[in-house]
Amino acid sequence: MLIAGDRRATMGHLIAQRDLEKVHPADDYTAVAFAGTVGLALDMVKLYQVELAHVEKIEGVAMTLDGKARRLAGMIRQNLGQAMQGLAVVPLLTGYDPSAPEGERGRIFSFDVAGGLYEKTDFHAEGSGSPYARGALKKLFRKGLDRREAALAALQALYDAADDDSATGGPDLNRRIYPIVSVITEDG
Repeated sequence: MLIAGDRRATMGHLIAQRDLEKVHPADDYTAVAFAGTVGLALDMVKLYQVELAHVEKIEGVAMTLDGKARRLAGMIRQNLGQAMQGLAVVPLLTGYDPSAPEGERGRIFSFDVAGGLYEKTDFHAEGSGSPYARGALKKLFRKGLDRREAALAALQALYDAADDDSATGGPDLNRRIYPIVSVITEDG
C-alpha cells in the first residue's frame, strides 16, 4: 500500500507554506493524508493517532481497519458545522489489513465533508488537484505494481496535478522540498 502527498498549503491564492506534511502514519498499519483546512486537519490527525493508540492500549488489540475508517468518519462528522462555514477537512485513509484475504489487504478509504465513508479500489486522489492526479493514475496504474513503480506513478500524478493546479505543489528542487511517499506493508 502506498500513499503520497504534495507539500503546499495555500491561503486563498497565496502559498502559506511550502513544506507542509500532509501524509502521516496513524499507526503501524494505517496512514492518513488530508486536503482542506490545515489547522483543523493537523489537529484531527493528532487526535486520531492518539485515539488509535488509546484503543489498542485499553483493548489490548488494534482496532480493525473498518473500525479505524468508521472512527475517522465520525471525527469528520463532528466537524460538519465548521465545514459548512468553509473550514472543511477531507482525509484519505490507507491501510494494510492483515486479516483480509491475500490480494485484498491494501485498502483505501475516502470521505466527504459530512463524514460519508467510501472505500475505493486500486487508487484514489483527494484535494483540488485530484482530477489531474486521477487522470494520470488512470493511465499509469495497473495491478501488481512493485513499490518503485507505484511510487513513480504517484509522483507522476502529483507532478501532473501541480502542473495544472496552483494549490498543488510539485517538487521544489531549489529548496529541496519533495512530496512525501509512505509505504505500508505486512511488516508495518
